[in-house]
Amino acid sequence: MALLLAARVAQAQLPDGPGKEETLRLCSQCHELERSVAPRQDREGWQGTVEKMVRLGAKGSDKEFAVVIDYLATSFPGETIPKLNVNAAKAIEFESRLSLKRSEAAAVIAYREKHGSFKSVEDLKKVPGIDAAKVEAKKDRLTFEISGAK
Repeated sequence: MALLLAARVAQAQLPDGPGKEETLRLCSQCHELERSVAPRQDREGWQGTVEKMVRLGAKGSDKEFAVVIDYLATSFPGETIPKLNVNAAKAIEFESRLSLKRSEAAAVIAYREKHGSFKSVEDLKKVPGIDAAKVEAKKDRLTFEISGAK
């Protein structure tokens, strides 16, 4: 009886949409649904969470889990990460947000200090020793605002 009541409460808390029923059924196999949807993640994050649950024994078809991932990514999206301002970022931000090595991040800072503000992705890729492919792959996460200007 308590389990049925908990399932009804959880169902009422989930937004309607394709995949709601599958999410209720599959995610409540092992734990309360509130735990399932507490984190806010992007599609990649939800994919990783579902893959982990499958490794831990969650039962369902690949098609069902794909529907669950779609539902979670749509209904419980992660917060949008603001773009990285290349002209104001610190080395640690280049490391964490662009996956640059410490030496590459330091090279970007040194280049910026010597040559001034970057105006484009192409300018950033001119930094000696930087992995241009990493920059290119994440160019949509970058902005090139100059201090005092927008």
